[in-house]
Amino acid sequence: MDDLSIKSYMQQLGEKAREASTVLAAVEAKQKNDALLAIADRLQQQAEILKAENAKDLQAGKEKGLEPAMLDRLALTDEGIDKMAEGLRQIAALTDPVGEITNLKYMPSGIQVGHMRVPLGVIGIIYESRPNVTADAAALCLKSGNATILRGGSEAIHSNKAVAACIQNGLKAAGLPSECVQVVETTNRDAVGELLRLKDSVDVIIPRGGKGLIERVSKDSLIPVIKHLDGICHVYIDDDADTDKALNITLNAKSQRYGTCNTLETLLVAESRAQQLLPALKDLFDKKGVELRGCDKTQKIIDCNAASEEDWSTEYLAPILSIKVVDDMDQAIRHINTYSSQHTDTIITQDISKTRRFMREVDSASVMVNASTRFADGFEYGLGAEIGISTDKLHARGPVGLEGLTSVKYVVFGDGHIRT
Repeated sequence: MDDLSIKSYMQQLGEKAREASTVLAAVEAKQKNDALLAIADRLQQQAEILKAENAKDLQAGKEKGLEPAMLDRLALTDEGIDKMAEGLRQIAALTDPVGEITNLKYMPSGIQVGHMRVPLGVIGIIYESRPNVTADAAALCLKSGNATILRGGSEAIHSNKAVAACIQNGLKAAGLPSECVQVVETTNRDAVGELLRLKDSVDVIIPRGGKGLIERVSKDSLIPVIKHLDGICHVYIDDDADTDKALNITLNAKSQRYGTCNTLETLLVAESRAQQLLPALKDLFDKKGVELRGCDKTQKIIDCNAASEEDWSTEYLAPILSIKVVDDMDQAIRHINTYSSQHTDTIITQDISKTRRFMREVDSASVMVNASTRFADGFEYGLGAEIGISTDKLHARGPVGLEGLTSVKYVVFGDGHIRT
């Protein structure tokens, strides 16, 4: 497509999505659930076709020299297809938030005022590599009553089209417009720019992928964006921390998985506990092959590399951990609020007054007490599923599930009331 054709194509997608969103807003939960279950069945029925289309992407990826980790994320296996289908069935089983009325109260005038939960409208999702995101994102948007435009990476174009065909079939089986979920079928990068300018058709943009993608979307979008850039997560071991909890939580937060946004990147240790805990932590991390980078005080206690100023603001996504010995909780909170990406931060302490202060003063989307940062996840939070994690402060913050894909409007009940 030339530039004019791409612009026209994307505008058409936006207009169709807007029309579909008005239909979805009036659809009952059962019909949405029927569509989700039909899509799940279709994915499993079409497993061989999905794998054949995926093989085209994998071959092209190998020829382009994609790294093994990206090829692994790109691959669709029988197990992966079954997980996609099961994810849709789980979303179908979740409570539908749309139409829920809360905070209904009588006012002095006699009217009742409350909030009704409603869809956002049209959601544009831009993502990389993983074909399962096509199904997951479509399912979450559909369940929450939103039409969606999905723009996956060019490396997964055949896989995404095959998954989209299953989605279209499921929508049709449930009597819903196929335009409820549309997948951008061109790999031209200009389509992303056009999507980011569809402010008359699209209500929210959600990018899922690497930092470069999210930075570009945040910079260029004319539409509100739900996103997080970095996951620079901290654990602070307080003077009053339980030793076993400190060791176990810190080890889990860093080494349970290295490449996730809720993985520990900087450890802060109260000076009164450093001599006791740092050697034990070094032994644990040495066994895991984790490189330690420490401040001057840390280096005087354990043998490790020097931490630079850059380390405090780096998301490693790798077996590397920076460590700083701090005077007290005041210095720990200052450090977190200076270098944190406002994603997830944890305090380990037995002092209840300190936990309350830490929760109040640390300015992050998830603040934890005596728990691993790895719990910052939609499933672990009881959301059933998530479309991403937001470190923004407006609209949604933290793991974004069905409720995060909705908004509220005021509803007022009267019985002939007039204002005097």
